[in-house]
Amino acid sequence: MTGPQPFAFSSAPDARRVAPHVARNAGAIVDVLGGILPDSGVVLEVASGSGEHAVHFARAFPHITWQPSDPDPVALRSIDAWRSSEGQPNLLQPVELDAATDVWPVSHADAMLCINMVHISPWAATQGLMRGAGRLLAAGAPLYLYGPYRQQGVPTAPSNEAFDLSLKTRNPEWGVRHLEEVTREAERNGLALEAVVPMPANNLSVIFRRV
Repeated sequence: MTGPQPFAFSSAPDARRVAPHVARNAGAIVDVLGGILPDSGVVLEVASGSGEHAVHFARAFPHITWQPSDPDPVALRSIDAWRSSEGQPNLLQPVELDAATDVWPVSHADAMLCINMVHISPWAATQGLMRGAGRLLAAGAPLYLYGPYRQQGVPTAPSNEAFDLSLKTRNPEWGVRHLEEVTREAERNGLALEAVVPMPANNLSVIFRRV
């Protein structure tokens, strides 16, 4: 999953990376997460990117232990630098995790998050994500996805059409996915769609539960 990134990053003096979209969407995501996360336990974030979301969520939900992960060494360094800078005691050291594989360094999670990965990775990563959720999550535990999606019977926003073209130009295996296809992959691995919540900038929060 390494390679060209579709988001513009700036860098702090240390290894921290800054993704402008995080400041725009983190608060809205927290509002949704507040209604679905457990009172305590471990939340695994797959494809944590810069690590800014993990810091924000760890601060917003201090009773939950946050496990960030990413397959990209640059991202892992950024996550660890943010963790060191912010000093959140419930934010664990990041682990290297490629969602497309079946060998994960985590054996259990009380909830899982995956933000802005499904469209910025080969389809195999989404398939692996769903297999991983099926393995790690207990019955009733949530898998939360965030990003742009196509939906049957719903016109796709022009901005998402342009984004899809841009993604495919960078990598033909990337692209804005059909939510129905993602849902079918989830169902194959014991997850049921619970809710789809419209979010700012034509994104969606998609919530699955382990059956």
